[in-house]
Amino acid sequence: MAIVKVLELIASSEKGIEDAIQQAVAEAAKTVRNIDSVYVKDIKVHVKDNKVTTYGVMCKVSFRLD
Repeated sequence: MAIVKVLELIASSEKGIEDAIQQAVAEAAKTVRNIDSVYVKDIKVHVKDNKVTTYGVMCKVSFRLD
């Protein structure tokens, strides 16, 4: 039986939502092995002078324990 653990992360990017998700995975991968999936729980953008400046995501990263 596999045991799966979930980390909740917040990541941001000036490039877009997909890049913010990649940032979350890259950061988690520094200390976690066996990442299986990412659930994007929430999306947020910051606006300045009527323009989107930063994209943010709240993610749940799932990984299998050895």
